[in-house]
Amino acid sequence: MKVLGNILWFIVSGLILGLMWFLGGVIWCITIIGIPFGLQCFKISKLMFWPMGRVVKTNFDKHPVANVIWIIFGGLEFAIAYFLAGVLWCITIIGIPFGRQCFKLAKLGILPFGAEVGLPEATA
Repeated sequence: MKVLGNILWFIVSGLILGLMWFLGGVIWCITIIGIPFGLQCFKISKLMFWPMGRVVKTNFDKHPVANVIWIIFGGLEFAIAYFLAGVLWCITIIGIPFGRQCFKLAKLGILPFGAEVGLPEATA
């Protein structure tokens, strides 16, 4: 089911959003001071392509200054946009999986520094 969800996500919005985040990362990395922000954009762009089955764990305490700067210069807007997109997706029954992914991306969009993206841990 994750594979089908990822394919549908990629077709509907993943390709465009992933490329936009990648382009944003390239633009940030052009300046030396923006390299850490560009690397976070690359992290988010990888998740944009195939988000189904991934887990995002945020840790504000790892880089609080960088997270505050990120929030001031666009992170809050990203989080609000993903949250609203998630609400719109969840209005329909079919869109609920896509809405859940938008909520995951909202969490990463507001606090990318110190966040870890990975597979869910297996429970014994």
